[in-house]
Amino acid sequence: MKKKLLIIIGVILVVIACLIALYFYGLSPVSKDNEIVEFSIASGESKKDIVDALDEAGLIKSKISAYIYVGLHRSLNLQAGTYELSPNMSLKEIMTIFDKGDIANDTETFTLTFVEGRRLTNYASMIAEATNTTAQDVLTVMSDKTYLQELIGKYSFLTNDILNPEIYYPLEGYLFADTYEFYKDSSIKDIIETMLNGMASVLNDYQEDITNSGYSIHEILTLASIVEQEGINGADRAGVAGVFYNRLAANMSLGSDATTYYGVKKDFSDDLYNSEINDNNPYNTRLASMAGKLPIGPICSPSRESILAVLEPAEHDYYYFVADKNGDTYFMKTYAEHEVKVSELQASGLWYEYN
Repeated sequence: MKKKLLIIIGVILVVIACLIALYFYGLSPVSKDNEIVEFSIASGESKKDIVDALDEAGLIKSKISAYIYVGLHRSLNLQAGTYELSPNMSLKEIMTIFDKGDIANDTETFTLTFVEGRRLTNYASMIAEATNTTAQDVLTVMSDKTYLQELIGKYSFLTNDILNPEIYYPLEGYLFADTYEFYKDSSIKDIIETMLNGMASVLNDYQEDITNSGYSIHEILTLASIVEQEGINGADRAGVAGVFYNRLAANMSLGSDATTYYGVKKDFSDDLYNSEINDNNPYNTRLASMAGKLPIGPICSPSRESILAVLEPAEHDYYYFVADKNGDTYFMKTYAEHEVKVSELQASGLWYEYN
């Protein structure tokens, strides 16, 4: 009986080994032929369709191995475009080219530069212009629950936090601001996922710091987005982050004007009415009910510098700061000191006026 069991186990192991060998064999190059073959991915084309097309073009050995590979590497972003491939490329090499968007030199592309600290509505307008759609079309895609669930399954840093119905824009703060090159037929989703890949790359650099912070990624990006707008001078951001951590620890409200503006959907170029300062929304951290709490989500796209400032804040005993209209930041320990500084800024014409 024991001998039969060992034989069965041995057979199973041999079968498994053969299947693994077949899988890796299927990922190897079709041949040593270095002939250049043009291969195009259409905007919105599924990974299955792309694998099928690669098989039809004779560029891969096994569709089954390819299906398994893309299934195991769900973060792959197979970007639309025309590529120059060769039968001597392995499947991994081909998928890497697609993921990086290394399209053929003669393929028409366009470049978009997204500025950090801007809101998602600003990005939506830029994407709309580039894709010949409307900003509302872009925001609709970005708010589609089915698509958001797909993204949560694809990106480990996206969680159900973004599905909270009180959040204005689910992907606010998650699209990393940078300069990107896109294929002329790139879809809204292509652009969204390229920017999410940018954020994934940044967060991956600080994975250990994020784990040790005691905060979720959603909370880190939320606080970083506030620091981005409050710490106009990059050198002050670690200090601003330190103030916010001190206030959270002391069960004080953050009192961030930036969150108040966002909560009532106003820009900094506008003044706030007292009714707006006291508006009861889940972003307004000037409310007493927000003591010791972060807003419900990010208020803009934070830069790498602001994310780092939140992960490595300055250690001090300041609980207040103000920034003037020139972007200079002043730190204070007490509310009395804060009031004195505000009065000085008002007298010099450097304070934001409220109506």
